[in-house]
Amino acid sequence: MFGYVAGLPAFLAYFILGLVLYGLFAWVYTTLTPQKEITLIRAGNTAAVVAFMGAILGFSLPLSSAAANSVGIIDFIIWSIIGLLAQILAFFVASRTMTGLHQRITDGEIAAGLWGGGIALAVGILNAACMTY
Repeated sequence: MFGYVAGLPAFLAYFILGLVLYGLFAWVYTTLTPQKEITLIRAGNTAAVVAFMGAILGFSLPLSSAAANSVGIIDFIIWSIIGLLAQILAFFVASRTMTGLHQRITDGEIAAGLWGGGIALAVGILNAACMTY
């Protein structure tokens, strides 16, 4: 019976660390972006939800790839931080390719939220694929 759960400690370590890394990502992302995502989301701003969820999903993909392919916890952390940095880069790319992106998201423009979230997701997909070694 116990042989079936032999991997449970490693699972818990990666899972709990993954949740902590989600929290770190959300904090860093919302600190660096000009709009106030949490306030906007609580106010029912759909564009902010779409943009932020795109970033969260865009980070989830490399985070899961790092968990699946890492050789240890430190390796997982390093590749997760690279995924975080790629998402910050994705936001700045989205901002440069759509004038006034953060204000448009703040104003609730769905197209702006989709643009920001879509770029974040696309970068996350590429980032995750590049982490398979």
